[in-house]
Amino acid sequence: MNSPLQIGVTGGIGSGKSTICKIFNILGISSYDSDSRAKWLNNNDQRVIAEIQKVFGPMIYINGQLDTKALSKVVFGDKIQLEKLNSIVHPAVSKDFEYWASARKNSAYIIKEAALIFETGINNKLDAVITVYSPLELRIKRIQNRDHQRSKEQILSIINQQMEDEKKVALADFVIYNNEKSLIIPQILSIHQALSTKVLSNKNNKFNGRSFSHS
Repeated sequence: MNSPLQIGVTGGIGSGKSTICKIFNILGISSYDSDSRAKWLNNNDQRVIAEIQKVFGPMIYINGQLDTKALSKVVFGDKIQLEKLNSIVHPAVSKDFEYWASARKNSAYIIKEAALIFETGINNKLDAVITVYSPLELRIKRIQNRDHQRSKEQILSIINQQMEDEKKVALADFVIYNNEKSLIIPQILSIHQALSTKVLSNKNNKFNGRSFSHS
């Protein structure tokens, strides 16, 4: 049996990636949450823990748990320190995803949810990428509603470190407009139908910028 197609779901912080993936889950499609798994690996993978402690010091862990507030202070606004952290976490997540995917051979396709798919070149390892697009002010509002401790300035700083949404849209094979005006379920169903019928005839072909938008 052929391996399932590996489909990325990306978008800027607050775009609604997780919500989109939950709807795919309802359709019977498994999704891998890179952010949640990264947090788990940071606290449970002994190799990751050892490497983080080596770079950022043993005190970065308190009672066996990563002190995310302390780590955020170190890497926030410091590109070099952030790159050091990413060089530890990203390979570990990639390996973890491969193990997760290997257990889902019977699926038509599976989803990898990640904010930095294009930025890290992960798209080159995937069969297609879905970008979830939302207007900036709506994204800020969503983040403020869920992360009360973050100021607007902090949110904008995070957004400014990510690739512009317009570039992600241009690079995507499919686009879902999560703007509270366009219905998202018809958009997801259109993409699901395309993927389920295996528009990709073989693993070496890519979708050519197909975008499904339902106003």
